[in-house]
Amino acid sequence: MHKLYLLIICLLIINGVYAQISPKEHFGFDIGDDYHLSTNTQTEAYFKKLSLSDRAEFAEIGKTEEGRSQYMLIVSSPENLNKLSRYKEISQKLAHAEGLSDTEAKALADEGKAVVWIDGGLHATETLGIHQLIETAWQLISRKDPETMRILDNTIILMTHANPDGHELVGNWYMREKDPLKRTLQGLPRLYEKYAGHDNNRDFFMLNLKESQNIANQLFIEWLPQIMYNHHQAGPAGSVVAGAPYRDPFNYVFDPIIMTSIDALGAAINTRLNAENKPGYTQKYGSVFSTWYNGGLRTTTYFHNIIGLLTETVGGPTPTEIPLVPERLIPNGGTTFPVIPQKWHFRQSVDYSVSMNYAVLNYAQRHRDELLYNIYLMGKNSIERGSKNTWGLSPKKVAAISTAYQTDQKASRVPYQIPVKYFDGVMKDLSLRDARGYIIPAGQADFPTAVKFVNALIRTGILVHKASEDFTVAGKNYLKGSYIIKTDQAFRPHVLDMFEPQDHPNDFKYEGGPPVAPYDAAGWTLAYLMNVDFDRILDEFNGPFQRIPYGQLQSPEIKPLPSSAGYLINAQSNNAFQAVNELLNAGQSISRINSGDRLGDFYIPATSKSRAILKKQIESPGLEVKPAASTPKNITPLSGLRIALWDTYGGSMASGWVRFLMEQYNFKASILYPQEIDAGKLNSKYDVIIFVTGAIPAFNSQAVPVTTGPNAEMIPEEYRKTTGRITADKSIPQLKKFLEDGGKIVTIGSSTNIAYHLGLPVRNHLVERSANGTYARLPAEKYYIPGSVLRVSVNNKLPAAWGMPEQADIYFDNSPVFKVGTEAMAGGSIKPILWFSHPKSLRSGWAWGQEYLQDGIGAFEARIGKGKLYAFGPEITFRAQSHGTFKLLFNQLYGY
Repeated sequence: MHKLYLLIICLLIINGVYAQISPKEHFGFDIGDDYHLSTNTQTEAYFKKLSLSDRAEFAEIGKTEEGRSQYMLIVSSPENLNKLSRYKEISQKLAHAEGLSDTEAKALADEGKAVVWIDGGLHATETLGIHQLIETAWQLISRKDPETMRILDNTIILMTHANPDGHELVGNWYMREKDPLKRTLQGLPRLYEKYAGHDNNRDFFMLNLKESQNIANQLFIEWLPQIMYNHHQAGPAGSVVAGAPYRDPFNYVFDPIIMTSIDALGAAINTRLNAENKPGYTQKYGSVFSTWYNGGLRTTTYFHNIIGLLTETVGGPTPTEIPLVPERLIPNGGTTFPVIPQKWHFRQSVDYSVSMNYAVLNYAQRHRDELLYNIYLMGKNSIERGSKNTWGLSPKKVAAISTAYQTDQKASRVPYQIPVKYFDGVMKDLSLRDARGYIIPAGQADFPTAVKFVNALIRTGILVHKASEDFTVAGKNYLKGSYIIKTDQAFRPHVLDMFEPQDHPNDFKYEGGPPVAPYDAAGWTLAYLMNVDFDRILDEFNGPFQRIPYGQLQSPEIKPLPSSAGYLINAQSNNAFQAVNELLNAGQSISRINSGDRLGDFYIPATSKSRAILKKQIESPGLEVKPAASTPKNITPLSGLRIALWDTYGGSMASGWVRFLMEQYNFKASILYPQEIDAGKLNSKYDVIIFVTGAIPAFNSQAVPVTTGPNAEMIPEEYRKTTGRITADKSIPQLKKFLEDGGKIVTIGSSTNIAYHLGLPVRNHLVERSANGTYARLPAEKYYIPGSVLRVSVNNKLPAAWGMPEQADIYFDNSPVFKVGTEAMAGGSIKPILWFSHPKSLRSGWAWGQEYLQDGIGAFEARIGKGKLYAFGPEITFRAQSHGTFKLLFNQLYGY
């Protein structure tokens, strides 16, 4: 027994020693030392050592896309860690705000602890992110000063690694040079997230990526923190940090408490930096960051009543300079304490970050009960708004008020004040009410994709119901299995944002001046982009609705595969392509119906193998298969093609997302780099080549040749074949020959430039004719459409668009629009696939001068020799979110 006691004491001593190991003792350098970076392997091991402290717990939250553990360190006082499940329960109850009275909520707020999320490393080349997390974790676990002890007593800190894969890649890349002075972050050979790279911070309402799913599960299902802090780099030149509060516009669906809370946290950060003589913090109009967009790690939290913080801080392992920017030297509301030009070291950035973390944590511990009660109050407000008639304010409604006055008064301008009746005419119009809920009918053409949309909602903590039997609402009958999403729930802002159009204001630097670009997209309504059929219900409604537990993912109903001589799969279903590819890979025969009511549908003769594959596909991911008693007469045999997908050294995000889609839908695609294109003989290896936006350069005979990337001698041998760029003199002739000899090329976005390189009879539709008869691109003051959802007409009789509706929503980001020569159109050598048939094509976002789009062609196919070019101006595969237009790519990847 005495020996057992001694063993226990020894183990406790060892644990205590490990928990007190400093970063220098573990990594071999102090965090922030010039020319030194950690790797994920080292960091995970260090966090595990820190978790031996009684102030921390190590938790794996899932696996990454490359199979690593994704983890977080939960830091608090020993007493709090012993009651962690209770504090998580309190956080969940207050965030959902269901079935609580104000008195009960206040009691829970008094009992609970403020939960604060701090992450690092999302954008792996922004190396400060993970290193500030390491240093902050060490300080919270090792320090014993009164402030730290108060923080530990009153908060629970979720210190989360946002991108372990990228950390490992970047850390090893930088440290590969033995000579510190040769170390550089430049020339990283591939994306620092397997598919998305920097776009991993645009995945937080879609949640395609495993890392995003892991994070969302902690943020929106498990913990529901009151504050989340997302560290990034770098701030604008002439500053050190860009942070909260952020510039307008903010999204109109937010509870106002979110905005004032962001202001309060921003003030706390700025004030602490000023008090510690750390200048250079800029806010509001001092930077480009806003709170309009949904989909970022920080921004999606706003739609869940969580106070999201972003800072963008300068600095890296290689010393740099704070440049002289004269306009930033005068103190103002954007920058209260300007920084002067100076040499800048990594440790300074780490120190700033620790100060900012402590500012947030100190605010959280001082306002613990207020933060907890406010998240309840925002949830309660959302439930109340969704339970009665409400009219959300937006630029379109304000414009309608003004227009009503002008029409009535025959006035050219609206005075500062007008009679209230004009407000009532819009804001009490029952047809303009906010929805009480949305019904997603079972039985729609692509119900499995609708289920994917539902799962995106569920992953973000939205409450969903499912019909247990057939029902009727507002005179319309719905099938059992339909999904119901009501707006009387805490996260109503996110529900509205996924179903309703975003109404971005007309934002210009000054009247008549150029537009102010939104931070990322202006419109993104996911139900539109995924082509989900839904009904918007304006009145209170009920039915046989079963509540789905938070976080419980859904699957389409599994229907037995009937016995039949053959089978038909609806071409409107995206999952059809996954099944077809599985069948082709197994050597099964497939055809497509080439005329009639089932145009484009797939026909599969019944064999033991095809039945087994179809049965599996029905079970997962979900597929509707119908029997065919006999072989249809109007069919065209289908074959698989040898697919190549362009990419480039360092990795293209757009290509990475298509690579993700190829894997998800069972397409086999090889990655094609410019050197291989320039070498020629492409037809011997490939049948179809995909060029995403950014691949094909602009057509300009006077253009200066682009650089081909890093010096091959400076990069590892395995990556040298990936260097180079598409060029007009070497690459385009090989691509032209590939087409002439029977190949197919699919281009998306700016890569439709190839049409000009090939001399096709097309030109830019978005031009105006000057007085001297020449054409010039429309200026931004007249025409400007940043990332938004637009409506186009579709020629779905063409095989290129089989399975598409006659009108479709597309993601458009100042995308190419064409005018085709009349002879080419008449002769059939060029066939429009998508076009703008109306002067008002905007569905969601911002479209200044949208009337210029009318009659413009958004996509076309062109015969070139024995081959065919497909040019899609819109981003038909955008971030693997635009499910409604995936078929426009998939259809081209087969032989007919």
